[in-house]
Amino acid sequence: MAQGDQIYVFRDFLQGQGVYEHHGIDCGNGTVIHYRKPSETIERTSLATFTRGNKAYLRQYPVRFCFIPELVVERAESRLGEHKYNLLFNNCEHFATWCKTGISNSKQIKDFIPALSKLNTYNLYEPVKQALDGADPNNAQNLLNGALADIKVVWNQIQPQYNEALQEMNVWHQVAMEAVQRNRDDLARAALQRKLTYKQKADTFQKQLEQLAIMTENLVNS
Repeated sequence: MAQGDQIYVFRDFLQGQGVYEHHGIDCGNGTVIHYRKPSETIERTSLATFTRGNKAYLRQYPVRFCFIPELVVERAESRLGEHKYNLLFNNCEHFATWCKTGISNSKQIKDFIPALSKLNTYNLYEPVKQALDGADPNNAQNLLNGALADIKVVWNQIQPQYNEALQEMNVWHQVAMEAVQRNRDDLARAALQRKLTYKQKADTFQKQLEQLAIMTENLVNS
């Protein structure tokens, strides 16, 4: 590790039920600038305080995309004392990547977004709302637009699958009807089983779309 490096350690969350990456900027003198927990303030601490005894890792970037080390540290120092932590939009990784590249970005959050389609998205409304409520009011509209854009990405992933499942239901319904007309009860039963499988998929996708719609409405109304 060296001056200006973006480093991270793995930490537990949810009482040890998972881990997340905690990011900071190595100042090159045994200290690290990071969004410290639990104060949720950008502070300069010792490397030992940052790592808490865990192994530190280096976030790699193509050289041409990063500021020189001295400037990375200057950017980190310019935000010392900041108390605007926000899990979705201004977390420790957002801060560190901004120092390093000039772009506020969190790969952890981006990787999380596609998983929305596999979760009960209605239950995610409260944490998203809390994140928005804790944001800088001057930037609230941008954060809301970002949250809605993320929801749209998930919607666009689910809706084609929903439409495809409906189409397959209709296809296998027609196959079953034709089999009945030909006195092929065995084929009819097999076709109806396939229809049921796609109906179950369609029902699941429909529920997810409804949850996304509710989540969007609640966010906008808030």
